[in-house]
Amino acid sequence: MTLHIWDHFWDLRVKECPCDAHFCDWLEETGTRGKAIFHFGTGGHHLLGLHNAEKGLGNAILGITASPGEIRTYETMITENPELGWGYKAYFGDIYQLDARLLPVFDIVTLFHVGEFRTEKNDAYGGLTDDAMVRLLAGRTRPGGTIAFYAGSYAYDKAKEVHDRLVAEGLLIPRGQYKTLPMFERSDRPV
Repeated sequence: MTLHIWDHFWDLRVKECPCDAHFCDWLEETGTRGKAIFHFGTGGHHLLGLHNAEKGLGNAILGITASPGEIRTYETMITENPELGWGYKAYFGDIYQLDARLLPVFDIVTLFHVGEFRTEKNDAYGGLTDDAMVRLLAGRTRPGGTIAFYAGSYAYDKAKEVHDRLVAEGLLIPRGQYKTLPMFERSDRPV
């Protein structure tokens, strides 16, 4: 048994997968600054972290990737530009192994890749389900905070099933869609 990794490197392909670019646009248009953000799927481009630094947004972003190549790129980026490390941390691991005890409370959570990575390989070591992972992160999102999904994902049907269930349970409140991103507010109901 080995860790389920993403053995690919995702460079910036906005036409194919615009979710990170759309989220950067949302941050700009809403004037979002100084927030704690969890970001599922950094990509080898690390666009969100770079955008945050270049625009001086002052957000604190914790990104996760299961791609060894993407984490090596992050290591090179912060080695060459240590200022980037003040507002952007990338973590290597399986998101289905998150432990709520190790996570702060976030203002914003991006869950653009729910359903894309979860397989029986995660089951081999007791990985969380998509539902359990989203619930865990919803529980680490402050009431009134934002949780964003990506409607263009090839696995969006799985993500939609999860967010619709959380809406029905009163944990998430729909807040419309920004470009390709269905947006939700975290209610004050306990998870």
